[in-house]
Amino acid sequence: MGLFDSFRISGSALTAQRLRLDAIASNLANLETTRTPEGGPYRRQAVVFAPRPVSGVGAVGVQVTAVLSEARFRRVYDPGHPDADADGFVTMPDINLATEMTDLLSAVRAYEANVSAINALRQMAQRALELGR
Repeated sequence: MGLFDSFRISGSALTAQRLRLDAIASNLANLETTRTPEGGPYRRQAVVFAPRPVSGVGAVGVQVTAVLSEARFRRVYDPGHPDADADGFVTMPDINLATEMTDLLSAVRAYEANVSAINALRQMAQRALELGR
């Protein structure tokens, strides 16, 4: 496995975690969205990762295989809400703020770890070039 394979592995992780951060931000922004252009309440987005071969020597990166829209909802009694049904209940997205914040911290930490790995690889490559002078 070469130095550039290591860059590709960390780069694939950065891309995947950025997409995960985008999905989490969307979930947080739509925590109480009851009406979407598609109809009905917002559906929570969940990103699915899978290994991705980087080279023929068994190095593995990560790729996003799907962004799932979860169709879980909760009903909240709010008869004054414009989207309330005849019984006064509003169908809301089933998004847990604590879960989203935990996922957000996890994604940020993974992103930071891969940035650190890329910086370490860059420093190694610079030192190797300096040795060659």
